[in-house]
Amino acid sequence: MKHVSKVEVSKYMSYLLRHEPENLEMDRQGFVGLEEFARKIGERFQVDQRFILDIVEKSGRKRFEIINNRIRALYGHTVTVELALEEDRTIRTLYHGTSPDAASRILEMGLKSMKRRWVHLSPTIEVAREVGLRKTRKPVILKIDANAARKNGVGFYRASNKVYLCRDLSPEHISPVETS
Repeated sequence: MKHVSKVEVSKYMSYLLRHEPENLEMDRQGFVGLEEFARKIGERFQVDQRFILDIVEKSGRKRFEIINNRIRALYGHTVTVELALEEDRTIRTLYHGTSPDAASRILEMGLKSMKRRWVHLSPTIEVAREVGLRKTRKPVILKIDANAARKNGVGFYRASNKVYLCRDLSPEHISPVETS
């Protein structure tokens, strides 16, 4: 059997659960039956349900969750889903890693969800830098004053240990992180 890349399978899982379910029966919260999902993945890759579970359990970014034999993506959706995440009312500061060009637009116009349903933020500078490095070799890290934004009606939701979600953020709550 040909070696199958976990990264390749994970990307396809994300595609199906975030953007294009391809006839999978998805409920309002974005859940799909695990058996049906494994069959769909199996049409493209020679993997079994255990392989999929391994991706879910060992992912450092916790992209997916399984509850009652159903699977969903926790963030990154372009399809309409109701994640029903609990609002985090204690986080004081969040970060966003991005390219220098995007950073100047964000500082002027704010953070917008663009094609996705939510803005994605990081709990630490280090995680934001990891995210930014996917876009550029010299990421700019932006600091989000969650306390001030919360006072202006913005809610923050913890999707995983490395991803927080919110709706659009105005530039008044965003500043560049000073680097030494």
